[in-house]
Amino acid sequence: MKAKILSLLGVLVIASLVLAACAPKTPVATQPPATQGPTAAPKEAPTETPTPVPPLATYDGKSLSVPDCDYGGEFKSIEATDKYTVTFTLCRPDPAFLSKIAFSVFGILPKEWIEKTAGPDKRTTEGLEKPVGTGPYILKEWKRGDSIVFVKNPDYWNKDAVIGADTLIFRWQSESAARLNELKAGTVDGIDNVGAADFEAVRSDPNLQLVVRPALNVFYIGMVNTVAPFDNQKVRQALAMGIDRKRIVDSFYPAGSEVATHFTPCAIPNGCAGQPWYDFDPDKAKQLLAEAGYPDGFKTKIYYRDVVRGYLPEPGRVAEEIQAQLKQNLNIDAEIVVMESGAFIQAASAGKLDGLYLLGWGADYPHVTNFLDYHFGKDTQQFGKIPPEIYEPLIKGAQIADPEQAKPYYEQANNAIREFVPMIPVAHGGSATAYRADVQNPQASPLSNELFAFSRPGDRNTFVWMQNAEPISLFCADESDGESLRACEQVIESLYSYEINGTAVKPALAESCEPNADLTVWVCKLRQGVKFHDGSELDAEDVVATFNMGLNPASPTHVGNSNLWDYYSYLWGLMEKK
Repeated sequence: MKAKILSLLGVLVIASLVLAACAPKTPVATQPPATQGPTAAPKEAPTETPTPVPPLATYDGKSLSVPDCDYGGEFKSIEATDKYTVTFTLCRPDPAFLSKIAFSVFGILPKEWIEKTAGPDKRTTEGLEKPVGTGPYILKEWKRGDSIVFVKNPDYWNKDAVIGADTLIFRWQSESAARLNELKAGTVDGIDNVGAADFEAVRSDPNLQLVVRPALNVFYIGMVNTVAPFDNQKVRQALAMGIDRKRIVDSFYPAGSEVATHFTPCAIPNGCAGQPWYDFDPDKAKQLLAEAGYPDGFKTKIYYRDVVRGYLPEPGRVAEEIQAQLKQNLNIDAEIVVMESGAFIQAASAGKLDGLYLLGWGADYPHVTNFLDYHFGKDTQQFGKIPPEIYEPLIKGAQIADPEQAKPYYEQANNAIREFVPMIPVAHGGSATAYRADVQNPQASPLSNELFAFSRPGDRNTFVWMQNAEPISLFCADESDGESLRACEQVIESLYSYEINGTAVKPALAESCEPNADLTVWVCKLRQGVKFHDGSELDAEDVVATFNMGLNPASPTHVGNSNLWDYYSYLWGLMEKK
């Protein structure tokens, strides 16, 4: 299976070379002066009014631009050069541009809908729960806590696509055994993340089929290096050596999983450049703890969300294993804290957790920048402060199309990650989906973006999918949760897309996106006659309005659910003054 993925990735890299031949800070609102009590300074004392910061970007409905590239982001301008042409002018070459714009977070929304659903402080309920896209399915109903119902789009632009079922239903269940029981009972047609112990049971059941998903993911133990005792590098290194990662993988992960030697899976070119991670060495770990001033250990917490992922198939049991290892190997007492999924993601992304936390990442697009730039870019917040020894080579490597030429920079970055230990990579988790035996074209995307319009549930007219958790919202421009993104992907489409069950990119809402010689200007020609679910027609101004919404903090439409705008900020850079 790995050979197949390497082949697919090789095709993508070659495509980037052919084209060459022809992370970020969450905006912080200005806070009013603190209210003072009756013993404060007299009322006549002068009040200092903060000087407003003028917006960086200019948006007029047809173009979005900044005066120069000093803000550090990727885009100089995005312009509707005619009704069906959008020109992206970049601040630096980006060989991964097509893979990035294919990601569903950058799905195109109608300009009028964006403006209508953007409230003064947050996106309206309509905006968060009733997305309007161009996809093969239209959202019919979201019954919070129960299910989401989609219906076939009769005006879908891709007439070559055969939509497998008139109705698509999303349900969710956190327990893998319960999901499998529903599949066996025939109440659902497909389930995500088969339990590690159930792979063989599914394979041997003639009524079911197992589809293995390649392990393009990573599970890691995070910490914030501005919070004691994790502000001490020797403490972080001690944790890296004091946890038996192989024992975790052997005990809780299915076949096809492996101990992580690097943060990025080795199937991604340059993912495993540089030295491998530390071996398990509890004696050396104790020595480092003592040198750091903690000879008797310390107290901390282990935060996690009780949501199964391919990178973390048994979160509760893994948390308990890490808790036991910390005590046994390092005399560290760790309290386990279970958090609600959305609150956990927001706190972790913002670097607000004061202990260890269990999180992971699945590939959104098949390029090393998706793993390293998102997590270790200059303005990343979740691990505290990222040192220049990590982010500077990442900036240089991301601009080079040839993986061999970029390799020295990724060696530098990976070696620096190993030295500074912003987190501990534990596993690349094998995972699988399962379906009823009569489901045609069953999917287990390596990017976890299964598109169920292209699967057929036997002779039934309804396809029921059961995943691990309920979506947080369906305004996925401002979400990073995989359960949310998969639901959005049934409705919303991007300029490019990924092949079914693969990683190669192909045109979607754009017929083509052609670069100049140095990959700094990309001209995208849109398909004509594509309609949104509200009946409006796709044009270039919708594309510019979508990117303005995500990139421009000064825009009244730059409001979402969490307002973290993770992917826009980390992958492109928000258009704001530093």
